Amino acid sequence: MKAIAGITMFSEYTHYGNALLSRLEIEELHREDISINGREPRGAIYIKTRLGNVSIQVVATHLGLMPGERRAQVKQLLNIFDRKSADISILMGDLNEWYLWGRPLRWLHRHFSKATARATFPSQFPLLALDRIWIKPRSCLRSMTSYKTAITRRASDHLPLKAELII
Repeated sequence: MKAIAGITMFSEYTHYGNALLSRLEIEELHREDISINGREPRGAIYIKTRLGNVSIQVVATHLGLMPGERRAQVKQLLNIFDRKSADISILMGDLNEWYLWGRPLRWLHRHFSKATARATFPSQFPLLALDRIWIKPRSCLRSMTSYKTAITRRASDHLPLKAELII
């Protein structure tokens, strides 16, 4: 797989941000700055790829902690999807959205249709679905599961999600 880094913060010893892995050849790549002034830097990785004749666009992100921050960031992400088109669109990442009735989730459900929500946080005893994967059209989603192993519970405070698509 090819690893794509979306670095948002640098420190003396390391750097932080998003990452995306792909086995498919990447036709288009953009790193989007979705930071809000005065808050921790945030970003999104956009790729466009193809599987046979099917074009696929993927955005991987990690949204901010404050509700107003997430609202602004979701608007920016939806603008990316409005500007670009593909047969299949995927948005995935840690949305940090605690409020099931919050505007960011409602906007995303309206754009993609309602996403399957799996509890991923905290990894030791998952109660909240902070991490999500949206797929449009929804009919391409075969299954979605959280990946629970001793290693994934130790590796992060969030469990990873796995989506299987029908293409």
